[in-house]
Order: sequence, then structure tokens, then C-alpha cells
Amino acid sequence: MPSPPKPPADPTSKARSYDPDVFDFLDYRAYLREFYKARKAQTAFSYRAFSMRAKLKSPNYLKLVMDGERNLTPSMAKRFAQACGLTGQSASFFVELVAFGQADTMDERNEIYARLKRYAQYREANRLQIAQDEYHSKWYLPAIRELALAEDFEADPEWIAARLEPQIKPAEANAALETLQHLRMLVPDEHGRLRQGTPHVTTGAETASLHMVNYHRTMMRLASESLERVPYDQRDISAVTLCLGRDGLEHVKRAIVRFRRELLKLSELEQNPRQVVQLNFQLFPLSSSGEDTE
Repeated sequence: MPSPPKPPADPTSKARSYDPDVFDFLDYRAYLREFYKARKAQTAFSYRAFSMRAKLKSPNYLKLVMDGERNLTPSMAKRFAQACGLTGQSASFFVELVAFGQADTMDERNEIYARLKRYAQYREANRLQIAQDEYHSKWYLPAIRELALAEDFEADPEWIAARLEPQIKPAEANAALETLQHLRMLVPDEHGRLRQGTPHVTTGAETASLHMVNYHRTMMRLASESLERVPYDQRDISAVTLCLGRDGLEHVKRAIVRFRRELLKLSELEQNPRQVVQLNFQLFPLSSSGEDTE
């Protein structure tokens, strides 16, 4: 029996029950792809139909935006929101999402992300993601998680705040403990004492995560401050400048990965861990490769 024909595209721009929830996304292009996919599956929807809704001259403009070949101006973002049936908070969130995806600097992305997190619908839909972001956006959360390995560790905000270097506020330590327990990175043992839950946390060798970038920036700042704050015999700040061949960069990156793994194994063999330390790796070019001029 042939399937019934799809109904014609609704000329109005009201949201439908099968449309994706914009608050589930942090990438506006991904949202648009899911929106188009959902509408296409349920109605006689097309790029041309969307262009008519958004009052666009090009019938394929939506596809160009979804594919990353076109950006959206603030005024165009509002027209796209309306064409997707978004109104009120959903529409304003989409406009902010576009600004976030097209921000030029990390400071600008941080500012816009702070505005995105003010939307209650986004916080409700992404509780775990926000907690994971919090873990990497505050340098002292990973430090507290590692400090929990110490035999004398106390899950007391004042004890933790005074133990960290540089010191933090007890309120910050208390919020950190709540986040770490929410993520089950700290869990109570048989005696009720908080200990590490999941194994070593990693996001891989590289990540484009906003909060990982902020985390590394913070750690590099702390490393710089340690030159004056920490006695020489308690730190090691060193550097080496190399001239590498065509495949040299990849060889060095793999060597760094191997060394990181060795350090993690070494920490697992510690019989009486007492102090949390930070070891940073920075590898970046000081000259061009010259290949683009050959």
C-alpha cells in the first residue's frame, strides 16, 4: 500500500512538536541541520520553503549556512529564528547561539557563553554538561580531586581552601565539592570519606572545548606566577627551542603523549600521596614551516 503523500509545507512559522529543542544545542549550525531534517521527515519541506519564510533571495541559503559556507548577521539570525518557529526566549537564545558560534576571540566566546547559561531552559537541559564545563573551567576542581588521594584529606571547605596554593575561598571549595560529587569524581567510601570515583579524567590530547582552553590559559598563568611565588627548589620551569623537520612536530607530540601516560602510571604507584602538583606542556611554533612559499 503506497504511503500517503506528505502534506504541503505550512506557510506559517510556528514551532512543531517534532522540531528539535534549541536549548539542547551549543552549535547553531547543528541545530539548523536537525531542524531541517525533522521538518523534511514530517512535511513537504524544502530549502526554498525555508527561504520564503526567512524572506531570502537565495533558495539554498539555509544549506550554505548549515555547511558553514555562510555566516549570519544579527538581523539575519532573527529572521532564521522566526523561520524556525522560535519565539520569545527560544528566539533570543538562538540569536545568542549564532553570536557564540561566530565569535572571533576567546574572551568574546566566554562573555556570550555566560549569557547562554543564564537561560533556565539551557541549564535544565544540560545539567551534566554544565557540571563538566565547571570541572575544566576552575583550576582548583581537578586539584581538589587529586588532593582527595592524600591520607589526611578532609572534605571540609575551610581545610581545602587553606591547603591549596594559591588559596581559594571556603565558598569556592564548598561549590567545588558539590560539583565533584555530582559528577561522581568524588564518592564516599565504606567509611563515608570522600575519595576519587572515576579513573583519571582526560579530554584527549587536544580539544576545542571552550573551557579546556580557559583551563590551559589559567594553568599557564599560575605557572608564570609561580616564578615569584614558589621557591626555586619546589618548582621546575624550563624550556627548549627546537628546529624540526617535516614530520618532527608529530614525533614530538607523540613523545609528549607517551610521557604524560608514564607520569599517570607513576602517580598510581605513589604509596603515600600528600601534595598536588601541576605539570604543563606547551608546544607551539616560533616560525612558519616555509611550505606555503615553496
